[in-house]
Amino acid sequence: MPNRIKKLAVLTSGGDSPGMNAAVRAVVRTCAYHGIECYGVYRGYEGMIDGDFQIMDARSVKGIINKGGTILKSARSKRFRTKEGREKAFQQVKEAGIEGLVVIGGDGSFTGAMIFNQEFDFPVMGIPGTIDNDIFGTSHTLGFDTALNTVVDAIDKIRDTASSHNRLFFIEVMGRDVGHIALNTGIAGGAEEILIPEEDLGLDRLVDSLNRSRTSGKTSSIVVVAEGDKIGKNIFELKEYVDQNLEDYDVRVSVLGHMQRGGAPSCFDRVLASRMGVKAVESLLEGKTTYMVGLLNNKMELTPLDNAIKGKTKINLELLRVSDIMST
Repeated sequence: MPNRIKKLAVLTSGGDSPGMNAAVRAVVRTCAYHGIECYGVYRGYEGMIDGDFQIMDARSVKGIINKGGTILKSARSKRFRTKEGREKAFQQVKEAGIEGLVVIGGDGSFTGAMIFNQEFDFPVMGIPGTIDNDIFGTSHTLGFDTALNTVVDAIDKIRDTASSHNRLFFIEVMGRDVGHIALNTGIAGGAEEILIPEEDLGLDRLVDSLNRSRTSGKTSSIVVVAEGDKIGKNIFELKEYVDQNLEDYDVRVSVLGHMQRGGAPSCFDRVLASRMGVKAVESLLEGKTTYMVGLLNNKMELTPLDNAIKGKTKINLELLRVSDIMST
């Protein structure tokens, strides 16, 4: 394996997701394995501009594989969106002798990495870290599996209350542009309906569906709603509409919010992060750049960053059909 690079850096950017720490650990220990110095960049691109670097070795990442969030912190950098900010960041990495960068984040973070590469011919590699699973070129992003488990656990608890009081619960989950979390957790949680941005169920059809559930003998219902669903302006408008058009339903709303991002990563996410970290570092050592590491057919594959940013993930049509059948 060519080994032209002697110093690498790793940063986490954008929204945090479970598994980021495990990925940082994998990057650092892969560098140690290959005799490469590794620097952690604190606060994402903001820290890169400020030269907030800390050398890391195999021992400095002990005990973090099971921790949520990111020990390197994360920040959204307005300065890095400017030419001046990126030039300052380049001078900082140049002065530190850093010759390559691993970016753990989402499409916004990858866009910054790609522009940085284009302007300064600086080697970069991306690892997809976002619970929404909305990055093209990988079947799973870091944190998606953990978020699913967190949401299902919450739905199970809410269903206990719904059943006890014969209530209808609207449960909002994350997914501004895609419904991967809602669709998967809705099926796993036994939801009567699942509302996602990709499928416009319509308010009248929703009421008809809930009426059928009541007629079939169901005394309580769960409706999982992706935050980007287009049926109503928001989940509270949905509640008001059902209140007005469906008699004898005690309707409640639960917005799970940022709790979905937290918590210890699942076994799947820990293994995925480890595989991605190794692949990212070794790809840079092989002279590759501006790629994202992804999981496709259970293999680590590289997707050009431009494709990962511009490509669109598709909802699983089989899961939609399964959802329709299970809600009968």
